[in-house]
Amino acid sequence: MEKKIAANTARSKEKSKQRFLDAVGKILKTKGYAALKVNDIAATAGLDKKLIYKYFGGTDQLLDQYISSQDFWSNVKGEKIPQTITDGGKDFLTGMFLEQFDYVYKNKEFQKVLLWRLSQQRNSLKKLAEDQEANGELILQNITDPYFKEKSEDYRAIAAILVAGIYYLNLSTTYNGSIFCGLDLKSDHGREKIKNALSFLVDQTYENL
Repeated sequence: MEKKIAANTARSKEKSKQRFLDAVGKILKTKGYAALKVNDIAATAGLDKKLIYKYFGGTDQLLDQYISSQDFWSNVKGEKIPQTITDGGKDFLTGMFLEQFDYVYKNKEFQKVLLWRLSQQRNSLKKLAEDQEANGELILQNITDPYFKEKSEDYRAIAAILVAGIYYLNLSTTYNGSIFCGLDLKSDHGREKIKNALSFLVDQTYENL
């Protein structure tokens, strides 16, 4: 009986935590980061604000957890990374770049996080950048550095341009209009052309670097 009560309590806690995280995302999408106040978050979640302190420790910690949950590269782990890699990571990383391109386009909440990070200094946003670097470093050190050896920094530079391009193209499509270099990046055709270009650039890097 006690185990059942404990299990129900744990499930209730997780549901409440997710409601708070969902509320942060809803406010971020509709009102922007300036509206992320404890009372507004609690009201949007339909829960007592005291639970934010009980479950997360405070609003900052809640926002930290939300931001981390939205980042693409921070969640590239586990089953996403193949146990055996024989091509220097070409297929794996091509897939990740293509998946990231779609993820940023579809995830309007994460787009808001990116804009937030560019426009304001905040410890949780700085931590996001640090976590992204740490997760990326694991991939680079264990997969691409051993493959490219003395050219590893050249590969890192190319990867940096690809990731930055993925971010910028999607943000520009959402906020500045969908046409970029004559391609409509809201159309299936235009987005497929960008994906083909990403694959081509990775292929050329592995063949010629």
